Amino acid sequence: MSNLELPVLDQDDAAACCSPMVREPLGEDAAADLAKMFKALSDPVRLRLLSLIASHEGGEACVCDLTGPFDVSQPTISHHLKVLREAGLVGSERRGTWVYYWVLPAALAKLSALLQAPAGESR
Repeated sequence: MSNLELPVLDQDDAAACCSPMVREPLGEDAAADLAKMFKALSDPVRLRLLSLIASHEGGEACVCDLTGPFDVSQPTISHHLKVLREAGLVGSERRGTWVYYWVLPAALAKLSALLQAPAGESR
């Protein structure tokens, strides 16, 4: 085993070999929030549900409109909607006997900001 001493780079040398950051990396809390959202969207049924809600006129849909396109039971759809709501991706409101859901624009903005390439990067 060798005890070879490596030279310490000064600030100028470090800048020459390391690419600079073009935006602030995620903090722990932001990463946890985004991970919860991405986990909720990792299920194909939930991803389709979010797309279906966003596709409805006015940006909201009744739970009664969301069960038809899927080959799963209404309670399963309700469970998936609960996961999306708890992840902060959709909001909901009871109106009479039905619950209406809408996509939360702030949640989509958070996801979009993370997935966008930094300015000037074209890879």
